[in-house]
Amino acid sequence: MPVLSPTWTNERIELLKQHFEAGLSCREIAADIGVSRNAVIGKLSRLNLTRGRSADERRLQDRNQDRNSAPRAPKAVPRLQFEMLATIYGDADAPVATGPIDEANRCSLMELGENHCRWPISTPGAEDFCFCGNAAHDGQPYCAGHSRLAYKPNSRARIMRG
Repeated sequence: MPVLSPTWTNERIELLKQHFEAGLSCREIAADIGVSRNAVIGKLSRLNLTRGRSADERRLQDRNQDRNSAPRAPKAVPRLQFEMLATIYGDADAPVATGPIDEANRCSLMELGENHCRWPISTPGAEDFCFCGNAAHDGQPYCAGHSRLAYKPNSRARIMRG
């Protein structure tokens, strides 16, 4: 079985430090030492050797930050989420119906059907753990009452509507 020599010998580490201090790029150092560029980057990192940024690099980063700090349009709400909010709340300006959530239909995981509310009641693993079980319409995961709790309308939904 052939004996493998370590990648980073003391001589290579000294060469790495000399080339680094001379300002050579990682690619140039790698070519001279005979290792990969990634090996050079990794070793420099492990040795905590970093270069101060040049004035050109600072100017370039400042320019990029100015471009990135421009106000951005809000991200669009995914269509399904918008449709769910519209189904649950209807008109965003209409008052949201409040009131108690019916507790008569609570069920276990095994009793949970396709059109039942999947809102968990209590703590998973507890003896009294169950699901709401009320009717969930139009493929929604929750009944209307629990949907009001789960999907709070926000400014993004109003932007899409208007």
